[in-house]
Amino acid sequence: MSAVTLRDVVVEYPVHGAPGTKPQLRRALDGISLQVRSGESFGLVGESGCGKSTTANVMLGLAPLAAGEMLFDDVPAPARRPPALRRHIQMVFQDPASSLNPRRRVRSMLSELITHHRLATSSSMDARLRELMEMVGLPDSVLSALPGNLSGGQRQRVAIARALAVEPKILVADEAVSALDVSAQAKVINLLADLRDDLGLTLVFISHDLAVVRALCDRAAVMNAGQVVEVADTEALFTDPQEPYTRQLLAAIPGFDPAG
Repeated sequence: MSAVTLRDVVVEYPVHGAPGTKPQLRRALDGISLQVRSGESFGLVGESGCGKSTTANVMLGLAPLAAGEMLFDDVPAPARRPPALRRHIQMVFQDPASSLNPRRRVRSMLSELITHHRLATSSSMDARLRELMEMVGLPDSVLSALPGNLSGGQRQRVAIARALAVEPKILVADEAVSALDVSAQAKVINLLADLRDDLGLTLVFISHDLAVVRALCDRAAVMNAGQVVEVADTEALFTDPQEPYTRQLLAAIPGFDPAG
């Protein structure tokens, strides 16, 4: 079964010029089609501005489609997403410092989501919050903290816990480690891999860091100028790329060895 299917998806954004002129439409996605299989880790790679984040927004229902459709579990997703569908596809954003409310303690952020979706009673809330902290490798004391009192790696783990709080089927991580130092990056990447295995999640991992995608993902799609130019098993993509653009992208990695 496919967790997410995009068919001939087109997304356009208005670009405003001089005052009094009619906005022009810029095509951010130009008829892309791809399938993310249930339970896999799927990478989206490409240069900045190629359409990776717009593709993530399509999956979350945040980008209106000019054409095409998205299917969730092989069923067409409506333009106005019902709460159940919004809950099942969750995002982990690039910068946890900006994606977390600096004035709210971790306990408040997580419990609000759980209460809104009626996923725990007041009597079971503390146990659920402790379970979430354990899932992401944080001590219970973090529940009382404000985001500004946490390290970058801890904040990103809280952001992951926030996504997991509503029990999603699909986790979309959009450049989720690029704002972290190398040590924190490795820990968060390992955490995402463990969560996928332990919870049976489908992971969509969006990154310009091809080495990370190679380590984490089962398959990957290469994007360029709003189009998908190649989709393949990750090792095949790195060792035997079929498209000229993919070969150029790989050749730009310093010291890249296709056999390594």
